[in-house]
Amino acid sequence: MGDVLSTHLDEARRQHIAEKTGKILREFLHFYEDQYGVALFSSMRHEIEGTGLPQAQLLWRKVPLDERVIFSGNLFQYQEDSKKWRNRFSLVPHNYGLVLHDNKVAYERQVPPRAIINSAGYKILTSLDQYLELVGNSLPGTTSKSGSAPILKCPTQFPLILWHPYARHYYFCMMTEAEQDKWQAVLQDCIRHCNNGIPEDSKVEGPAFTDAIRMYRQSKELYGTWEMLCGNEVQILSNLVMEELGPELKAELAPRLKGKPQERQRQWIQISDAVYRMVYEQAKACFEEVLSKLQLARPAMEAVIRTDMDQIITSKEHLASKIRGFILPKAEVCVRNHVQPYIPSILEALMVPTSQGFTEVRDVFFKEVTDMNLNVINEGGIDKLGEYMEKLSQLAYHPLKMQSCYEKMEPLRLDGLQQRFDVSSTSVFKQRAQIHMREQMDNAVYTFETLLHQELGKGPTKEELCTSIQRILERVLKKYDYDSSTVRKRFFREALLQITIPFLLKKLAPTCKSELPRFQELIFEDFARFLLVENTYEEVVLQTVVKDILQAVKEAAVQRKHNLYRDSMVMHNSDPNLHLLAEGAPIDWGEDYGDSSSGGGGGSPSPGAPEAATLSEKRRRAKQVVSVVQDEEAGLSFEAGPEPPSPASPDSVTELRGLLAQDLRAESPPPASPLLNGAPAQEIPQPVAAPEAASPPTSPRHLPPGKAVDLEPPKPSDQETGEQVSSPGGRPPIHITTEDSAGVQTEF
Repeated sequence: MGDVLSTHLDEARRQHIAEKTGKILREFLHFYEDQYGVALFSSMRHEIEGTGLPQAQLLWRKVPLDERVIFSGNLFQYQEDSKKWRNRFSLVPHNYGLVLHDNKVAYERQVPPRAIINSAGYKILTSLDQYLELVGNSLPGTTSKSGSAPILKCPTQFPLILWHPYARHYYFCMMTEAEQDKWQAVLQDCIRHCNNGIPEDSKVEGPAFTDAIRMYRQSKELYGTWEMLCGNEVQILSNLVMEELGPELKAELAPRLKGKPQERQRQWIQISDAVYRMVYEQAKACFEEVLSKLQLARPAMEAVIRTDMDQIITSKEHLASKIRGFILPKAEVCVRNHVQPYIPSILEALMVPTSQGFTEVRDVFFKEVTDMNLNVINEGGIDKLGEYMEKLSQLAYHPLKMQSCYEKMEPLRLDGLQQRFDVSSTSVFKQRAQIHMREQMDNAVYTFETLLHQELGKGPTKEELCTSIQRILERVLKKYDYDSSTVRKRFFREALLQITIPFLLKKLAPTCKSELPRFQELIFEDFARFLLVENTYEEVVLQTVVKDILQAVKEAAVQRKHNLYRDSMVMHNSDPNLHLLAEGAPIDWGEDYGDSSSGGGGGSPSPGAPEAATLSEKRRRAKQVVSVVQDEEAGLSFEAGPEPPSPASPDSVTELRGLLAQDLRAESPPPASPLLNGAPAQEIPQPVAAPEAASPPTSPRHLPPGKAVDLEPPKPSDQETGEQVSSPGGRPPIHITTEDSAGVQTEF
C-alpha cells in the first residue's frame, strides 16, 4: 500500500491536491459566511414572533439514553494488509459508531479497539456481485474478465460490505443468513443515525451550513437532492470537495495504474481513501477556523439585529415585493405547467410507505406493552416490572424490533418523476421518515413510562396495575395518532418542497438569475449581512408553489385514506398537567423497581464504597441494556401459571386484547362493567383517526445472548473518515456526544 501511495501521491501531487482543496473550501466558506448572518436573523425573528408548530401531545426525552450498548457480537473482518479474515468482537454504543476489538477479552480488559468506524455516507452491500459492480463503475475500464479472480473472496455466502464512494471499504462476513440479517439491520441503523450528523437543535449553524451547501452547488449548476449530504459538517464538506476533485484525479491517475483489473481497482480504492483523509483534515481545520470567527462576531451581529429588527423586516418585505413583481408571472406559468400536475403523484408515492411505517410503529408499541402486561399478570405483578420497563424504554433503539417499521419505507419509488425532478436518490426521504418513526416511538414509550410511573405512586395491586397499564396504553395511542399525523403531514410538505423547489429554480435560472444583481441596491449596507437577494428570490419562488402543496396535503387528510387528522382537528390542552410530569428526574426502572433477587435491582453505591463499586454498577447497567437487544432467545415468558395456554403467535391485535382480558378475569373479581383490554369499556378513548386494525409484527429475529461489559463504551473519534488505529499507550480520547430532544445523535 505504501508503494502505491508514494508512487501516485508524491509530494508535488499532494501539494496540488491541497491547493485545489483550499480553493474549493474558500469558495464554499464565502457562501457559509453569507448564510450565517441570514440564518441568525431568521432565528431571532422566529423567537420574537413566536411562530411554531402545533403542540405535541406526546412527551419527549430531555435526558437522552446514553452509556448504552445497542448491540454486540462477533463477526469476521477482512484484513487488507494480511489478506486474511479475522474474528472480531464488535459492539455498537449509543452513538452508533461501530467499535472493533480483537476479541471480547481484549474489550473487557480495556485494550484500545482495533478500529472505530463512523458509517456516515456508507452503503451496505450483501453480495459480492453488488460490490464488484460498484467498484467496476467507480474506475471505468477495469471490469474483470469472466473467470478471473475477483478483488475479494468471501469464505462464506453471507458477506456484509460497507462501501463508500471516496473512503476505504470494510469487509465483513457471517456464518449464517440469520446473523447476516441481524448485522445488516444493526449497521443500517448506524448509517441512518451517523448520516443525520448535523445537530437538529442548531438554529443558526445548521441551517446556515445546509443553505451554503445548496447555494454552492447551485452556483455550479447542480440542482436537486444530493445523496452525499450526510454526516457532520466536516464529512459533508469533504464529500463536497471530493465530488469535484475525484473525477479530476481519476482521469489523471487511472491510466497510470498497473496490473490486472482487480489490482488496479484495489490501488484506486487505496488512493481515493488517502486523498479523502487529506481533504478531511484540511476541511476540518478551515471550517473550525471560520466557525470560530463567526461565533466571535455573533454578539455584535445580534445587537444590530435587536436594535434594527423592524427596519430589517421592512427592508426585506420591500425587496421581496420588487422581486415578486419581476418573477411572479414566469414562476406561476412554470408551476402550472411543470409542477402542479405531478404533485398528487409525488404525494401518493410518499404517503403509502410512510403511513404504513407509522402504522407499524403503532402496532409494535401496542404489542410490546401488551406482552409486558401479560407477563406482569403471570409473573407476580410489580416484582418484574422494573426489568420489563427497562427493556421497553429501549424499544426505539432496538434495531431488530424497529426493522419491521423501517423496511416499510424501502418500496418508496418516484417512478418517472425521479428523473423529471432531478432526484438523484430517494434514500434521503427514506432515512428522514425512518428517523421520524424512531422519534415517535421513543416519544410514545417515554410518555407511557411517565404516566405509569405516576400510577405506581398510588401503590396499586396487581389487578389494578394491569388495568391501569391498559388504560394508559389506550391514552398514549390516542396521543400517538395525533402526533404521528402532524409529523407525517410536515414530512410530506417538506419532501414536496425539497423535490419541486430545485426543479423550479433550475427552470427559472436562464431567464431570472442574471437579473437578480440589480435588486442589490434595494438593501441598505447596514443590513447586507442579514438580507441576501438570492435567499429572498428563493423564498418568493417557494411561495408560488407552497399553496398547491398545502392544498394537496390537506385534501389527502380529508380523504382519511392514510389516517391523517384534518388540519382543523387540534387537541388543545387535552392533558394540561402531563408536561409537568416530565420535569422530574429521569426514571431508572432497574434501580427503582428492579428485582434484587435476579440482579435487576440494587441500590446505589454508598458514599464510602470503593471505585470498583462504581465500575460494577456500570457493568450491571450495561448488562441490562445489552440484554434488551441480545437476551431474546427465551422471549417473554407466559409460563408462570397453567392458564391460559401460551399465546405464542396471536393472530391479531384483537386476540391480544382478548388474552389480556381473559387473564384479568381469571385472577381478579368480576368488574362491575365489561372489560375491554383490561380497562372499563366506557373509559377507553376513541381516537378520531385511529389506524386500521392490523396484524402485529411477527416475533423479532433473535440475537445471541450477551454478557456484561466492564466499561463505558468507547465513542467514535473525531477522525470521521474511516478506521482509527489507536495508540497502544492507552485508550483513545473520548469525544463526547450530545443528542437532541428526541435522542438523535448530533455529533461524534
